[in-house]
Amino acid sequence: MGLRRGLRMSHLFLDVPGPRDANNRMPFAILFLLAVLTGCAGPISSAPINVEKLTTGNTSIVRITAEGQPFLTYNDKPTELPRPGIDPAFRRGGYIHPVVTPRGIAITDDYPTNHIHHHGIWFAWTNTRFENRKPDFWNMGSKKGTVEFVRNHRSSTDGSKASFKTEHRYVDLLAPEPKTALTEFWEVTGYPARPNTTYRMFDLTSTQHCATEEPLILPKYHYGGLGFRGHEQWNGVKSLRVLTSEGDTDRVKANETRARWCRLSGEVNKETVGIAILCHPKNFRAPQPIRVHPKEPFFCYAPSQLGDWSIEPGKPYISRYRFIVFDGELDATEIDRLWNEYAAETRAR
Repeated sequence: MGLRRGLRMSHLFLDVPGPRDANNRMPFAILFLLAVLTGCAGPISSAPINVEKLTTGNTSIVRITAEGQPFLTYNDKPTELPRPGIDPAFRRGGYIHPVVTPRGIAITDDYPTNHIHHHGIWFAWTNTRFENRKPDFWNMGSKKGTVEFVRNHRSSTDGSKASFKTEHRYVDLLAPEPKTALTEFWEVTGYPARPNTTYRMFDLTSTQHCATEEPLILPKYHYGGLGFRGHEQWNGVKSLRVLTSEGDTDRVKANETRARWCRLSGEVNKETVGIAILCHPKNFRAPQPIRVHPKEPFFCYAPSQLGDWSIEPGKPYISRYRFIVFDGELDATEIDRLWNEYAAETRAR
């Protein structure tokens, strides 16, 4: 039943070589076959929301499906690099890609040619000090630091939501021997589409702990934190549309402002799709400042823009974000309503 349902989902596509339909889409049946041949496919549940782990060879993923479709995929173990010529230093796990809209359109990118260290939705720090060294956990090509997957923890689903928890470590590569500066736990929770809507939601909570008795010092910097990399067809000055909670639509003007939420949208194969990223009202320095790239589909919540700070031993650093993934366009009034709903939920905890 799940397979037959999947084969009817001809609107699901990703950017891989092969036959396309009139709208340049890859039919789901071909994608499913490719996934089977590469060992990345399993039975797709028709439940409202489900989570499953799939492993083959050096590839391991955790996938949340909604209404029988892939929704988001977490890549844990380092995978094979996507093309020749990429320095192995860029290989990493511990990120989400692809994120797929309710109509089946992937909106994230991975290992983009102009920023190889960008990976769908990920978390890392850039300008840091640890034990008098300056590891960079973001720009992996500098070989000063990296973020590694450690292990998967629990996963669960009850029909109304599906979640999983995973663990990472931030490794200082400038130490005499690689040394862990931070441990990080992610909890990701996905929700099915609500009736009469064109969007789905998921939450990401990152909890970071010092791995030693030394703090991780974070000097003022214009990016570092939660990162998002959009579809390659959003590259260019006019291909990506931005709207912040403060009404900014100009990417240059929006950059380094503070925003409760930011909407990023554009066309993928002539279909309008997008994502709104909501900043938890209890986050450090909320509403956090943002980094918006002027020409590339890159967005970051960057608390370090507001000045020096640090993650201290015995004091977990917790970051919470909600993602609204949609087809068509999602107006500011609805995003505001969803942000207020999110804020009310978290205040009640």
